[in-house]
Amino acid sequence: MKIILLEPLGISEDTLQRLSSTLTEQGHIFKAYDSVATDTDELIQRAENADVLIIANHPLPGDVIRADQSLKLVSVAFVGIDHVDVEACKEKGVLISNTGGYCDDAVAELAIGLTLDCLRNITECDAAVQAGHGKGSLAGHELAGKTVGIVGTGAIGLRAASIFKAFGCKLIGYNRSEKTAAKALGLEYMSLLDVMANADIISVHTPLTAETKGLIGEKEIAAMKHGAIIINTARGPVIETEVLARALREGKIKAGLDVFENDPPLPANHPLIDAPNLVCTPHVGFDTIESIDRRAEMVFENVTAWMGGNQIRKML
Repeated sequence: MKIILLEPLGISEDTLQRLSSTLTEQGHIFKAYDSVATDTDELIQRAENADVLIIANHPLPGDVIRADQSLKLVSVAFVGIDHVDVEACKEKGVLISNTGGYCDDAVAELAIGLTLDCLRNITECDAAVQAGHGKGSLAGHELAGKTVGIVGTGAIGLRAASIFKAFGCKLIGYNRSEKTAAKALGLEYMSLLDVMANADIISVHTPLTAETKGLIGEKEIAAMKHGAIIINTARGPVIETEVLARALREGKIKAGLDVFENDPPLPANHPLIDAPNLVCTPHVGFDTIESIDRRAEMVFENVTAWMGGNQIRKML
């Protein structure tokens, strides 16, 4: 079979060689591209006659999937698959596997880090010291004892909840279905509006779907307590940007964001540029040395398992 890695995975050449050798030693053809392509025609050329495509988080358009007459599996080195044309895969009978779980700790830990920055004014304190000033009015708040609302109690949401619990927080949450593991942590399920109204900190961990796009909008942000914090390490479009930016500028809430409609750099006229009461990171939640190595192991494991007749981490 022919297996094509369409874009870099962020791993060393030695690691790539080790992982791909499990395929080449069995007589399969493996080719890896060391640059990202965004042009559809170039992607079609790269993917020509591939039985398996391996990608990370860059788009895989339907035209590429339809043009590859040999394609049987897309192994995605990412949790979300919203950058893959799933409808085209359905049309062609192409299977999709992801690497769900590779960055649970990484994303959850960043959510906690953004929360602590918002509470303790860490970024502002650093700026004050660098500018030769003292603490001034930068006294912060403690995380212990706060009520944390987890919006989306999947694997990452549950990991974040467990860390918040270790800090002594009360847990409430919202999800389409109630999870036994969340209840075991002491999390109390509520409606989304009740979570927004009762939480001191809201941490968003939902995937991006048609149902979750704009899930947190005017009504939900209006329900938040004055001074509450919203953290988003999930997907940018889950929160309505204009509404969030307005609430930040009005001084009603604070936010810590790792995700936006599109990855940074953001345009100069983006509503969140220069917004007060905001701490941002450029979509690095998933990106640790440990997690990137882990997802590479998993994305190749998907391929070898499928070749052995067992599709794992099945998304389609």
